[in-house]
Amino acid sequence: MSGLITRRGLLGVGASGLVGLGLTGASPLTAIAAGEGKKFKIALSNSFIGNKWRIEMENVFKAALQMEPFKSEVDGSWFNSGNDVSKQSQQISDLIARKVDAIVVNAASPTGLNGILTQATERGILVVSFDNVVTAPAVLKVNTDQVAFGRQLAEFLAKKLDGKGNVIMVTGVAGTEVDQDRNKGADEVWAKNPGIKVVNRYTGMWDSATAERNTAAVLPSLPPIDGIWCQGGTDGVLKAFIAANRTLPPTAGEAENGFRKFMIGYMGHKIAGMSIGQPPFLSVISLELARRVLNKSYPKKDITIPFPYVTDETVKEGVTVFNNKDIPDSFFDDFTDSGPNATVKLCIEAALNGTPCEGKLDVNLPAAA
Repeated sequence: MSGLITRRGLLGVGASGLVGLGLTGASPLTAIAAGEGKKFKIALSNSFIGNKWRIEMENVFKAALQMEPFKSEVDGSWFNSGNDVSKQSQQISDLIARKVDAIVVNAASPTGLNGILTQATERGILVVSFDNVVTAPAVLKVNTDQVAFGRQLAEFLAKKLDGKGNVIMVTGVAGTEVDQDRNKGADEVWAKNPGIKVVNRYTGMWDSATAERNTAAVLPSLPPIDGIWCQGGTDGVLKAFIAANRTLPPTAGEAENGFRKFMIGYMGHKIAGMSIGQPPFLSVISLELARRVLNKSYPKKDITIPFPYVTDETVKEGVTVFNNKDIPDSFFDDFTDSGPNATVKLCIEAALNGTPCEGKLDVNLPAAA
């Protein structure tokens, strides 16, 4: 796909340490940091870049930095740590030494970064944690309700299966709070439906290729599967079922384009499904929260963003699913919001390659209380 930042390329960026605007002089996007007057120095600390969701999350962050009001007010930067807590901690320590104004964090561990992030807040640096949030009390949190995410997917399956049947659980990146909370939400539902048996639970790393490979490895040893509960990589799981000549059961999963294509008919199959999105634009919400707290136009408070979802009855081609051959199956369709009360509206180019959208970027944070 033209212009798409590759997984390999971004992993290479993460390995090189601090990357972006204001932290290196070699970035091709240094124009973002150009201009007169003081700008807020805001850095994105991302733990993991090995899947399409994380790529989209970083891409929309980069696109936002090139759009007003951020273009004029923010000197932005970003870096990745390869899901290494020690490396992410060291990179944050470097940011503290550089005296940035704010750090937005997608953490490798809910507790492993608390010490260094507390150091940052004690030195007057605003810290906003999103997606995989941390537990440090002085850190602001931006997220969806992850327990509700897992619960809602499981409730969909329990209803479809009339409370009985064999289910597999495809989990996320182990050790993250998101993974733990989603699993907790699902397990609450299974406990209320003793007729549902979880016959296998394995990681998909929130990645379509990994989920497909791991599903293919376990399927030969499994009994007939009546339902799939999947945190991410849902399209890969379904493709593994097809390759194994398995019937595609009702599926509850993430917002991958390929998964949603199966809900309208794809590869000769049409499924009953629910697709919930953990929106990649959480990075942009965190960026806006940091900007507004720093300019004293918004209070220091946690934010919970409602997650968009569709079912096989409500999914709409060209709006919440894309048959365009240039859009890969692993692409997450919840890169933007819609409707009159949308949190943020972004163009698809922003998610694909970090290209800014036309016009000003309006981010609608919840009403300040």
